[in-house]
Amino acid sequence: MDKIEKILIINYEYPPLGGGGGVATYELAKEWAKIVEVDVLTSSFKGLPRFEISEGVNIYRCPILFRKSRDSAGLFSMFSYLVTGFFKGASLCRKRRYSVINTQFAVPSGPLGYMLSKIFGLKNILSIHGGDIYDPSKKLSPHKNPFFKRVVKFVLNHCDHIVAQSSNTKDNCITYYKPKTEISIIPLAFTMPQFKPLTRSKLNFKKEDFLLIAIGRLVKRKAFDDAIKIIAHLKDSKIKLLIVGDGPEREYLENCISKAQLQERIKILGYLSYEEKFQYLNVSDMMLMTSLHEGFGIIFMEAMYCGLPIACTNNGGQVDFIKDEINGLLFNVADIPAGVNAVKRLYSEEKLFRVCSKNNKKEIKKFYSDTIADDYMQLFGSVLGVS
Repeated sequence: MDKIEKILIINYEYPPLGGGGGVATYELAKEWAKIVEVDVLTSSFKGLPRFEISEGVNIYRCPILFRKSRDSAGLFSMFSYLVTGFFKGASLCRKRRYSVINTQFAVPSGPLGYMLSKIFGLKNILSIHGGDIYDPSKKLSPHKNPFFKRVVKFVLNHCDHIVAQSSNTKDNCITYYKPKTEISIIPLAFTMPQFKPLTRSKLNFKKEDFLLIAIGRLVKRKAFDDAIKIIAHLKDSKIKLLIVGDGPEREYLENCISKAQLQERIKILGYLSYEEKFQYLNVSDMMLMTSLHEGFGIIFMEAMYCGLPIACTNNGGQVDFIKDEINGLLFNVADIPAGVNAVKRLYSEEKLFRVCSKNNKKEIKKFYSDTIADDYMQLFGSVLGVS
């Protein structure tokens, strides 16, 4: 092979389905599509076309069973993707003659990437995102479930190279699975957003409000209930929290807000379009994330782009680029008093706030998608032995 001509990306979720991992895949795909042909093999959902071309990327969506929302998926829907994805993927591999496969997530995409790569003799670079190998909030997390642990370990040992999105993800991979395959660290990709800014008044907020924003699927791993507890301890009514996202924990979180009588200070905005999300980020003052763990957290980059100081937990890939008192404040998981103190400091210490805001606007440039996509292309070339 003289050069890379066609890339097959395998990812169970691709926008508008899923979270940050899907968004990061989208950013890579559209960058690669500027120089090579790119196909994405993903899953379908009601209202989405089985095939479309977007940003130069060919998107093939396979039918799956039992998926009820765009934000989360169950085991049966994941398993059905392996079946329908295999038949569609095999058809594509026969027709398209790919140069390389990039499989995103060890599960559920990993086994599919493995099968197609072995059957068609293709190199397979596996990108792991954190939650696919380690999720402390789930009983069925692969790192503690014997069956899924064996599946993940097999996939890790039978790809041609592993890409971890952060040092934390790489460390967890080594700690729990001890793979023989070489691991590189390449962060998630970020593209400067295009959106029409709106004023606070247009979004029904006051100039004097101090707006905190939290973004993510409403699932246990995000621990948004801890963010609600933090607001409950902050008695200044000007401090308000916006939660952007949807998912299975929504009713529980709304009950938490109601019990704490914080309906006037905390709003769950639900799923927002890409533009709407940035419109809210753009009028916010800071980001607050209380996750049990983050593989990387593309939402942090979105906040950084908007110049928001960040207060967040210290377990995950975010510690690679969020440094205490430089561009944010870090605190231990479930440490509510420390979270309260972090918000208080960014609210009251003007110098700290300005420093964190300025540094985030500067730091985000390291993660622009053209740079990250090029890092991947160099890795593909190295694995394939082409320039």
